[in-house]
This record gives sequence, C-alpha cells and structure tokens, in this order.
Amino acid sequence: MTATPQQLRFRRPDDWHVHLRDGDMLESVVAHTAQQFARAIVMPNLTPPIITTEQALAYKSRIEAALQATPEAPAFTPLMTLYLTDNTPAAEIAKAKASGVVHAVKLYPAGATTNSDAGVTDLLKHCGAVLEALQAHQMPLLVHGEVTDPAIDVFDREAVFIDRVMLPLRQRFPELKVVFEHITTKEGADYVATAEGPIAATITPQHLLYNRNALFSGGLRPHWYCLPVLKREKHRQALLAAATSDSNRFFLGTDSAPHVKGRKEMDCGCAGCYSALHALELYAQAFDSVGKLDRFEAFASLNGPAFYNLPVNNDYVTLERVQNTIPQVLDVKAGELVPLAAGEQLAWRFVTGA
Repeated sequence: MTATPQQLRFRRPDDWHVHLRDGDMLESVVAHTAQQFARAIVMPNLTPPIITTEQALAYKSRIEAALQATPEAPAFTPLMTLYLTDNTPAAEIAKAKASGVVHAVKLYPAGATTNSDAGVTDLLKHCGAVLEALQAHQMPLLVHGEVTDPAIDVFDREAVFIDRVMLPLRQRFPELKVVFEHITTKEGADYVATAEGPIAATITPQHLLYNRNALFSGGLRPHWYCLPVLKREKHRQALLAAATSDSNRFFLGTDSAPHVKGRKEMDCGCAGCYSALHALELYAQAFDSVGKLDRFEAFASLNGPAFYNLPVNNDYVTLERVQNTIPQVLDVKAGELVPLAAGEQLAWRFVTGA
C-alpha cells in the first residue's frame, strides 16, 4: 500500500459479505460491488433460499449474466454460499467443496433477519453431521450471531449468542473455521480477538461509523436500520479498535443489503443498509478518523483472502482525498434505492481503474 496526504493506493479488496438479491435488484446493484471489489462472498438468503450446490451454480450464472449487461463493470468473481437448514444433508458439503464455486455455508438462526424463516432452529441438535463435514473439508461456517429468543433485548442478542451458541459450538468443533459475521459489540470483538482455533469476523462500514443515535437523529431514520442493529458508542469504538488493530482476524464485509425505498419507509420496514455504491470511501472515512489508514489494506485486502485460503488480488485501486457527496437516491431498475448516509459528505472518492 502507498499513501500520501491526498491519495491511498492499495491492492484491490474483496467484500466478504454482500447481498446481491436477484432479478431486477440484482441487475440494479451488482455493478456497484464489482466496481470496487474483485470478489465477494454472496449471501444465499433469497426466496427460496440457496440450499444446494446446483442452486448456487445457477445463481452464480444469473449474477454473471447481470454483469454482462453492464459493460463498464470490471472483472468480478462471485464466491457462492449455501443456506444452512435443519435438514441440510452432510453429503451436500462434499459436493459444494468439489464444485470449486461454493466457498462457505451460512447460518441464519430462524427469524433472525431478512428471509431467515427457513433458518436453523437448533444448531447442535439438528446440524451436527453438517458441522463435522464442514470441519473435515475446512469450509467456513458463516454465522449470523444473534439469538432470536424474544425474551432477550435486541441490543443484547449478540452477546448472549456467544454464550449460548458460539462457545458450545467451538468446544464441540474446535477446528471448524467460523466467521462471526457483521459483529456489532465489544463482546463480539473481544471474543474473536482471543478465542482459540480458526475464527474471524467481518465488520460493516455502518457499525464502524455510526452508533444507535443515528437511527433517531431528527426523527426515525429507516435507512440506518439493519440487523444486527447499531449499538452504543462504546461498541462502535471497540469495533473501530479491532478493525484498525494488527490482528488478522478482522476483515471487510459490507453486509450491503438493498431494499427499494418503499420497503424501507413503511410501517414495518426491512432491515438493511445499502453501501455497495461507496463502501471503500465509508471504510476509509472510519480508518482516517483514528489516524489508521496504514492498517486499511490489511483489513480490506489481505486478511480475508488469508482466512479463506485464496490468493490476494494482483491489481490495485486508489482512493483520493476529494469531497464526495453521497446521492440522496438512486433511480435503478428495481425502483428508488436510498444509499447509506444519503446526502452526507465523505472526505474520500474512489478512483476507477487506478
């Protein structure tokens, strides 16, 4: 990585957690991710979910077709995942590994987030054979780390998940590769930093830049609503310290999750922040805020490939220190899409192809 007061040049990064959706929305957003990232771990929570290798291959073909319809989009490789259910057969893991296309399996506790109704009801009770297969094939389990017990406060669900699910899981399967997705708390960051065995975590730009006050600034702000929800300032500070540390267990995962404006601004709005359009600028803003731009390339471009046993990318991208205003709304094929922090000014701008 090279850095000057006005420019930041580093190896092209990957997004280790993104939602590309399907149909018109896929065609509307995939080029934004491809513009900034060489590869991305693509979430499988479609309707119906991607539960077999064959479905993952078909979804990959649809992503590639959507990219071909956007000639200006650079080369991009979607890294596919499977949606874990109570009934996923262990044999599916060997098939997924052999495909060379499926790179992980995603755990959604049933009811935890968007399109998670088919998720797992009891991980160790129903999925033991699958977890053994994942451990044997060294295929990562990607964990949405929240309990769904209605008796647990929504702001405490990640911390409780560590005690109720993560600790028993790691004790029973100590060599299983686990990514604690989109961590949001000091407890999550501390656990990942110190736990034994192959474990890592992704962190989103919104959880590095904003605390839960953003949800209520001047009124109810649905475009800052995501799951896991934004937390207190002490948790944001802990995440920022983890992301900018010298630990290789933390890496970039936007959790960019598009919903059309009308689906966010309604009486029961959808969870998800859309950040793919300006993800690197948002992350750079966070690292710059604590004077840690020298740690940015490791977080964005090096730590993720190391965990997934993939090579780092050979090409480079550049951010320049230029005032950059986020659009208020994007008029895309799927409808109106409001990006995270719409209308705000950033101090960085992505330079295409540099």
